[in-house]
Amino acid sequence: MMAAIWLAPPLFAQSAAPEWCRALPRPEYKTLERVAVSDSWFEVYKPAPGVFAIYEPHQWEETIGYLIVGEKRALEFDTGMGIGDIKKVISQLTPLPVIVLNSHSHQDHVGGNWEFDAVYGMDTEYTRTHAKGSRDAAQFEIAPEHICGSLPKGFDPKTYETRPWKISAYTHDGDRFDLGGRAVEVISTPGHTPDSISLLDRGNGLLFTGDMYYLGPIYLFAPGTDLEAYASSTRRMAALAPQLKLVLGAHNIPVASPTVLPRLVSAFDEVRAGKVAPTPDPPGHVIYKVDGFSFLMRAPAAH
Repeated sequence: MMAAIWLAPPLFAQSAAPEWCRALPRPEYKTLERVAVSDSWFEVYKPAPGVFAIYEPHQWEETIGYLIVGEKRALEFDTGMGIGDIKKVISQLTPLPVIVLNSHSHQDHVGGNWEFDAVYGMDTEYTRTHAKGSRDAAQFEIAPEHICGSLPKGFDPKTYETRPWKISAYTHDGDRFDLGGRAVEVISTPGHTPDSISLLDRGNGLLFTGDMYYLGPIYLFAPGTDLEAYASSTRRMAALAPQLKLVLGAHNIPVASPTVLPRLVSAFDEVRAGKVAPTPDPPGHVIYKVDGFSFLMRAPAAH
């Protein structure tokens, strides 16, 4: 998602770089502790104690999943594109049993779900439908213009799909997962999708926002997007800002100040009130830019 030049590591044969990847690596990563892993499709960083940001910089979504480690078990919040072997990477970061929870069920967040036995899903038809997998959405994501460098050795683009995954248990707003010495809470934040959630680590002041907030154009145009629900979700999250130390989004850059949340509310309110002029973004979309935020939305119907 507005990923940005990435100098590909030796395992990747560098081809002509798409325009979006000419700003990689993002400078913000220089401030984060990097953790070595064997799969060069990923980069792993440690934005907070016991938290690993598992980043996919070679694909334009620049998806970030988060491994949150307790004393007895770990939770993986999003499993990414399913292009690299995220389960193998996680095994190098923790020996603990791992449960999976998704910020929502779009293909760029559930691609590795099939590898895991314990996958919690929101109790919605939207989630159940997406758990069946998709080939078309996955194929779109590996078009040449969406890859920076080349795909991993041994990866077969012809057979790539978002594999079906089994929901082993359902989760709901307010559910609490005890990881041993740290707990995380599920907060329903619909808007981007009906099954969108954020994850709150209250004891450590961390809020994992999924696609409700990240640095880059926030997508609010897909089937299932609800702008009223999104506005309500941003308000609910902004109310938590005084309790937070870090906000961790699902694309591009893993850390932001909690002050971004009330600013997000104000920016989206301005858009909804018609105070921000849109810029056309074909086909059929417009982008609203205000106070450092960008919202990519469906073009208003012509009158």
